[in-house]
Amino acid sequence: MLPTDFQIQMQQLLGPEEARLLCDALTQSAAPVSVRLNASKPSSSLPAAQRHEVPWCAQGRYLVERPAFAFDPLWHAGCYYVQEASSMFVEQAYRTLAAAGTPRRVLDLCAAPGGKSTLWRSLLPEGSLLVANEPVRARAQILAENLTKWGHPDVVCTSAYPDEFATLGSFFDVVAADVPCSGEGMFRKDAGAIAEWSAAAVEHCAERQWQIVSDVWPSLRQGGYLVYSTCTFNRQENEDNVWRICQELGAELVPIAIKPTWNIAGDTTGRGLPVYHFFPHRAQGEGLFLALLRKTAEAPGLRTKPSKRLRRESKPSTGFEGIREAGSWLLDHAQFELWPADEAHLLAVRGTLADEVKRVSQTVKTLTAGILLAERKGRKLIPQHALALSSQLRPDAFPQVELSRSDALAYLRREALTLLPDAPRGYVVPTYEHQPLGFLNNLGARANNLYPSEWRLRSTVG
Repeated sequence: MLPTDFQIQMQQLLGPEEARLLCDALTQSAAPVSVRLNASKPSSSLPAAQRHEVPWCAQGRYLVERPAFAFDPLWHAGCYYVQEASSMFVEQAYRTLAAAGTPRRVLDLCAAPGGKSTLWRSLLPEGSLLVANEPVRARAQILAENLTKWGHPDVVCTSAYPDEFATLGSFFDVVAADVPCSGEGMFRKDAGAIAEWSAAAVEHCAERQWQIVSDVWPSLRQGGYLVYSTCTFNRQENEDNVWRICQELGAELVPIAIKPTWNIAGDTTGRGLPVYHFFPHRAQGEGLFLALLRKTAEAPGLRTKPSKRLRRESKPSTGFEGIREAGSWLLDHAQFELWPADEAHLLAVRGTLADEVKRVSQTVKTLTAGILLAERKGRKLIPQHALALSSQLRPDAFPQVELSRSDALAYLRREALTLLPDAPRGYVVPTYEHQPLGFLNNLGARANNLYPSEWRLRSTVG
């Protein structure tokens, strides 16, 4: 049963009949299943039971039923992301803001587990930098994993609180804030969200959301854009917060072009605001609220904060005698600078973004930046998993060995494999349907499995 206070709130928001239809949808219908394809990793064997396209997202697809994604090696390879369809409406916000100028620096502030971040990275043009952030460290590790699987090199994954970005000054062209909310849009999928809901929680969330936006506001340049979103329905967390941002921080709302057939609802306050509600009884998705705002207030000047979190040197450390070899593994190696991330690890950052990456990494806790290329162990240079999944892996840098589905799942469980006798010795890239899954070190009698232990598939079913 839905909370009585919630039902009353929805009646006040939508009227009795619309509220009844919404509550019926939340309690009596199943949530649709949708995925978003990774255009940089095309495959002919993605979830076959695709019903039709998500109309507001070019790569979005609805599925007839929910398959066991964990047992699809292509999901682990980053060929698609399982994402709720309403959340893909971010694409329309991007298209609107990009029409006024190409964004070069984008911060996805509350990014875990990574659905919107992987979408932003797919939408942004080459030469743009995405900073994907999650303050909770455990969730940030999941975010980093999903971005690594997606495979784009021009991403920095950070774990910081919003006010920490303020020291960058007016650095970002876009800040996307999918702020923590009371989760009304999750009622259909998560019974726990219903149990945790209360009117007091709504008020608490609204104030927390305001604080998050206020704290990060100095890092957004004047004329830049805030993409504000929640997965909830009420006015306090949505229209009221957006209106407050405009009035107190200095912003204006920007309309997004939509089609009537999408069944997206608008402002519920009577102010006539250009904001966008996805209600499950109308649009084919879960609850989403989104508003696009342009910052009109004057932005503060740049402030710097010294740090040693990521060392950038003009010359490679003497611990990386094989730096030239590692660079040759990249498809466009001349476009990348190679940096020692620490005494043992080497990473690659696009040269045109090197200064931006350095500034971010010197300001906030950085988990990943660019492509983690190699680890040095003694005299050995060990290629890293992120390289195998990167769109920048040169196809002929390492021999590739095609695996059956059963062997691919064994690899993902981090089991030892025995390759065919004619398989090349040394580091090889196991593939499934020609999509790289990681690295193996083929010793002949057996192949050492180099799949990250913290990512391994733990179930033996499938």
